[in-house]
Amino acid sequence: MAGYDDRDGKIWMDGTLVDWRDAKVHVLSHALHYASSVFEGERAYGGRIFESRKHSERLIASGAAIDMPLPWTADEIEAAKSAVMEANGLSDAYVRAVAWRGAGEDMGVSSARNPVRLAVAAWEWGAYYSDSKMKGAKLDISKWKRPSPETIPSHAKAAGLYMICTMSKHAAEAKGCADAMMFDYRGYVAEATGANIFFVKDGEVHTPLPDCFLNGITRQTVIRMLKDRQVPVHERHIEPAELESFQQCWLTGTAAEVTPVGQIGDYGFEVGALTREIAEAYEALVRS
Repeated sequence: MAGYDDRDGKIWMDGTLVDWRDAKVHVLSHALHYASSVFEGERAYGGRIFESRKHSERLIASGAAIDMPLPWTADEIEAAKSAVMEANGLSDAYVRAVAWRGAGEDMGVSSARNPVRLAVAAWEWGAYYSDSKMKGAKLDISKWKRPSPETIPSHAKAAGLYMICTMSKHAAEAKGCADAMMFDYRGYVAEATGANIFFVKDGEVHTPLPDCFLNGITRQTVIRMLKDRQVPVHERHIEPAELESFQQCWLTGTAAEVTPVGQIGDYGFEVGALTREIAEAYEALVRS
């Protein structure tokens, strides 16, 4: 497969559809040096982006959280996504909207005088965890922890917050794992590198309280689905010692969708009935 910089198609940049290979930025773009960037990952099913407007609104909110107000409305971002899907002839696709501080008068830490730019791309992308939807993903336990919200805007989907996620995923893959689970700065179970996590014990669901990491849109959708089924859901702090008592586990995220987990470190989980039910129900929902 060609690299992501060498493909046919169109990418929307700052209001214009440009050829894929011409969607470039200057090497002195502020975001490249200081991570002044926010983004969204979205999936389209049958030509419709699931929870599209929520993603557009979160992109704007993330920009505001890192003091980078976006000069586009949610309606304009929605139109850009539609234009990209149509221009590339895509129906089922992954959509990436990214906003960043570009090159300008500032090249120090401050970037207030530099323009905020926006791009939207879309491409076909299969299962994020390969065949894990059948047998359950294998996760490492990361040595890196999600930091305190006093140190970062933890509820923004900001590029800089993913650095330790990349490092954790690389370490996991080197061990033959698909991903890594991270603890938070207090030692509680937090999330995977790009997905929220759920556990099942005796028919009830437990999921970490998102007080220092992203409260994912897919996470919120799955919680609603569980409550509609009268399944008790406990959003709370989860101690590492509790991992051995859980019977099932799954991950949620736009890319991950609902992915069963078979192992985290030395802890094993079954791909049980509730996990399969929620995965199948989510698949039906996004295509409805």
